[in-house]
Amino acid sequence: MDAALRDTFVHLWEKYFPGAELPITFEVGGATEGLERAPAPTGWRCFVCDLAKVRRGTSLAFDEDSLGCRGGRFYLGYDAERFPDFRYFLSYGKPGVVEGERYKQTPEIVDELDRGTVRVPTTGKSIVFKRWDTLTDTDNPDAVVFFARPEVLSGLFTLANFDWADPNGVICPFGAGCSSIFTYPWLEQQNEKPKAVLGLFDPSARPCVPLDVLTMAFPMKKFEKVIGFMEESFLNTGAWEKVKKKIARSDALHTHKSA
Repeated sequence: MDAALRDTFVHLWEKYFPGAELPITFEVGGATEGLERAPAPTGWRCFVCDLAKVRRGTSLAFDEDSLGCRGGRFYLGYDAERFPDFRYFLSYGKPGVVEGERYKQTPEIVDELDRGTVRVPTTGKSIVFKRWDTLTDTDNPDAVVFFARPEVLSGLFTLANFDWADPNGVICPFGAGCSSIFTYPWLEQQNEKPKAVLGLFDPSARPCVPLDVLTMAFPMKKFEKVIGFMEESFLNTGAWEKVKKKIARSDALHTHKSA
């Protein structure tokens, strides 16, 4: 990771999104020496909850023993197959076997959804999560993930579309919270023209994030371009100055509520 690029973004972020939370990053197969390993679960635990520590600045290395959620193990690539009766789990359940989440109307819809699922090749590798400002020259992140409220998201969304004629520079695919943070951003990073991913709409993951927060994940090759054109974008207009004031108001409001 180029330290100059890292520091340039921190400066621009503070200039145009004052007080907003810095993003985190992930790298499949990243160096783990000296890093804290995400603890082994004692029961069910959502992977998204563990990322709160990373958002506060502590780097974590995850592996297949760090995940207490079967969906998390699948979406992070450590399990090749769904667990038995998943088609019922995601739909209306199976009496005496599994309670349904009712996120899909029928098991058949779940089957069709799963036929298009691509697995990330992480077997035998760690996945390193770091906050942006803690990156070093040995890091090579795959994607950058923002946890943000609507005013910040409006800026990120517009930046994601700034250099494209295609109006769909951001996608919002259905999936678990961890899929929008990890799986889809990683898959987009493999594309020639990667798109940003809006997410964290999964009701099961919502308890792991603050009020009104969603995610926007940028594949790294797209994010590098974003940093390069921030200064020539709408961020220098009067319209954004008004949004910046709303960002400050939002931050003050939520700080007061959590005090």
